[in-house]
Amino acid sequence: MLNRRSFLLGSTAMLALVPAAAARTGRVDVSGLTAPIEIIDDPYGVPHIRAASIPDAYFGQGYVVARDRLFQIDFSHRREMGLMAEAFGRDFAAHDARARLFHYRGDLDAELAAVPEKVLACARAYVAGINARIDEVLADRSLLPLEYAILGVRPLKWDIRDLVLARGERINSADEEVRRARLAALGLLDLDAVIAPLRPAWKMTVPEGLDVAAVSDADLGVFRLGAMPFGAMVLPQEPNDPDPVGERANGGSNAWTVAPSRTTTGRAILANDPHLGIGGFDPRHVTHLSAPGLDVIGGGSPGQPGIMQGHTDRFAFGRTNFHIDQQDLFVLELNPDDPELYRHDGKWKKFDRVDIHIPVKGGAPAPFTLRFAAQGPVIAHDPARRRATALAVIDLQPGGSDAFAMIAINLARDWADLRNAFPLHPSPTNFHYADIEGNHGWQVIGFVPVRRRGDGLLPVPGDGRYDWIGRRDFRALPSEYNPAKGWFASANQNNLPTDWPRDRIPAFSFKDPYRYERIADVLSGQRKHSLADSVALQHDTLSTPARQLLALLPARGSAGAAPALAMLRGWDARIDAESGAAALFELLWRELGNRMLALIVPERARALVTEIAPSVLLGLLADPDARLGRDPKAARDALFDAALAAAWNGAREKLGPDPAAWRWATLHQVRLAHPLSRIPAIAKAFPPIEGEGSGGDSYTVMARWLHGNAGWQVSGGASYLQVIDVGAWDNSVMLNLPGQSNDPRSPHYRDFYRPWIAGAMQPMLFSRAAVDKHAVSRTTLNPKGKSA
Repeated sequence: MLNRRSFLLGSTAMLALVPAAAARTGRVDVSGLTAPIEIIDDPYGVPHIRAASIPDAYFGQGYVVARDRLFQIDFSHRREMGLMAEAFGRDFAAHDARARLFHYRGDLDAELAAVPEKVLACARAYVAGINARIDEVLADRSLLPLEYAILGVRPLKWDIRDLVLARGERINSADEEVRRARLAALGLLDLDAVIAPLRPAWKMTVPEGLDVAAVSDADLGVFRLGAMPFGAMVLPQEPNDPDPVGERANGGSNAWTVAPSRTTTGRAILANDPHLGIGGFDPRHVTHLSAPGLDVIGGGSPGQPGIMQGHTDRFAFGRTNFHIDQQDLFVLELNPDDPELYRHDGKWKKFDRVDIHIPVKGGAPAPFTLRFAAQGPVIAHDPARRRATALAVIDLQPGGSDAFAMIAINLARDWADLRNAFPLHPSPTNFHYADIEGNHGWQVIGFVPVRRRGDGLLPVPGDGRYDWIGRRDFRALPSEYNPAKGWFASANQNNLPTDWPRDRIPAFSFKDPYRYERIADVLSGQRKHSLADSVALQHDTLSTPARQLLALLPARGSAGAAPALAMLRGWDARIDAESGAAALFELLWRELGNRMLALIVPERARALVTEIAPSVLLGLLADPDARLGRDPKAARDALFDAALAAAWNGAREKLGPDPAAWRWATLHQVRLAHPLSRIPAIAKAFPPIEGEGSGGDSYTVMARWLHGNAGWQVSGGASYLQVIDVGAWDNSVMLNLPGQSNDPRSPHYRDFYRPWIAGAMQPMLFSRAAVDKHAVSRTTLNPKGKSA
């Protein structure tokens, strides 16, 4: 188990290794600045930007994220703009067409005009900062990231309009709607609760007018394209996410705030560890922006201006996923005589049709037709079946871009001021806050679609009866300020108030409450909470499912099961890296899940029901019912015994014949590789970051996901962590896996890998004195044409 004191003490010596006199200096002339800015890099690769104006500080952020992560942000930008084929060839054209299908179709100038001018000025400066770095590396090709020479491409310049044009093309819930319809067609809709019980509890019904027998995966249309083709390589759907399906299944975060009355410091503490994909590009980049009227540090999303979680000089802030169903699939009836017409509001309506030509490297442009219905983009169009499907997406509504939200939050001064920023934040989020006055609060932010009818759980007819008729924002969502218990936490559990109106439930996809319950148990049981306590809680490996399973172990077992029973009975239910029992538990857990699915899911539905929720599995083991057959208890006992024996044999096969040598970390490896590493030249230039294993799993507070039955490697979790001492900012600590830079030539390519594995938090330098004392390099950006 990790030593709590080492989290805070293990990093102190590193600072002493870097005297201020060692700082390197440099100067770069750039376009787009109004006055010189200084960038001070600290020992952890964090750039501290000092500017004379707030927009210039955001220019600096754009510049440094392009300095450290240019290919990451450029690749994502190219994908979102639908410009892959012009760089990589015709095979990418269909993916470009899909990206353009999800571009905003309204008035871009009106979208920009709706953004507060001070926020828009910062966004423009951020884009200018990215472009300034692109100009610099194009002028000196030795500065270009290695990918460009290997792939034969060059970076794209950015435009402020790009931020409101590209809205993404992700499936959020449409595939789940299709799955439920297909189960309903089999008369097995109740089986959907095996995968994901609805939270809050809800009775699903088939929407009136929906022919569930006609629903198929074909209705997902363009989302069936699969991964982008780089020759023989299969690219993940998201460059930042090696397992987008797994991220949606496991995705979330932990955050908590503790009031001064409950802390050892007498100041508020805010902790946050967002859970994102692990295995490809690092999804956070840490930056410190300062200018008169602005002082903010923390983790930002590369390519998006602003800091997503961190602190200003007045308050700390964090975030976890809230749940709002912001996507609906509509089934459209096509006119038998003209497939460009669909039935809507009692009449035939013509699709808005846009014919486009995708530029293709070395060839003629590729033609595509994009269609749009009243509800949104048409993702499937099948005249032979007189059928099309359209997707309503909150991102495509006016004001649906998240591009400006972080800036507005960073510019706020207090809780009341944040209410002016929240309307710019459409995505569903639990926003956590703690300030220097001792206040702490929680506000759900995001846009909630208002449906004419229906609950969003299955596809619906697109004839107008189920259309969206408006939206609600954060003012119609729950919040709490200075709760009496002195702390507040969120971990993607159902945190709707118990008296929340049934007709205003925003989603039914809240996660199992295991992480939250563990956090709540620890916080409520501590009279005084310290920074070290928060760090330890972020790395807590106690598994509630494991503890519940241990209580269900049979009193005796067969000869094959007995060794597993003996090992597990002495175990503390912690998924620690060094624990052999934890490894055995994980093997057993997977065996139990697979065997239970085979027992309770009819053959005809097994392609649809491929996983079992932990609460469902544990419930059936504790109280077997008729789903297990005529003698449920005997079936449960046989299943349990066979799973124990199989898990023991599996552990011997995977970990060796000596149980004393078994370690969970041996299976649960942390490996990070370039998303294009199946291209040999990329793999050679970008060595994988690997060699260590981790504790935790999908249900521990220290989240380290496993993706289904695909393997044991860590596929996601808390790659960025922060614990903030509110007001005594230099005491704050953080981690960012694997490092600030994506360039293997940089000392910050993997410098956080081993500290992250060990849970050794690193200082989050903030005060001017602390930053200057430990500066490693100083770079002045000077406006071109002006003397320094």
